[in-house]
Amino acid sequence: MKPVVKVDGNLGTLLLIGQFDFNLHKDFRQASQELLDNPAVEEIQVDFDQVPFLDSSALGMLLLLKERAASQKKSMILINCREAVMQVFEIACFTKMFIIR
Repeated sequence: MKPVVKVDGNLGTLLLIGQFDFNLHKDFRQASQELLDNPAVEEIQVDFDQVPFLDSSALGMLLLLKERAASQKKSMILINCREAVMQVFEIACFTKMFIIR
C-alpha cells in the first residue's frame, strides 16, 4: 500500500503501511519527495506503526532519504517501530545512525 503523507506545521510524517520492501521503492520515493519539496517541513518522521517487515532495500531507501533530508537541512526520525523492525535496525546498526522513538 502507498505511504501516506501528512504535514502538521513544520513536521512531515510518512506513514508506511504493510511490508516495506523493494516493491514500495517508487511510492516511497514519491512520498518522501513531497516532504522534501515542502519548505515548511523541517523534520521528517517515518512512522513504522503498521509495518510488520522490512528488507535490505528498505534500509537503503531510508539511508538515501536521510542523506537527501540532511542536504536540505531537515532532520529525520523513525517512530513506532515494532519489535521485528527494531531487530533489523539493531542488526544493521541503524540505532547508531538514526534517532528512533
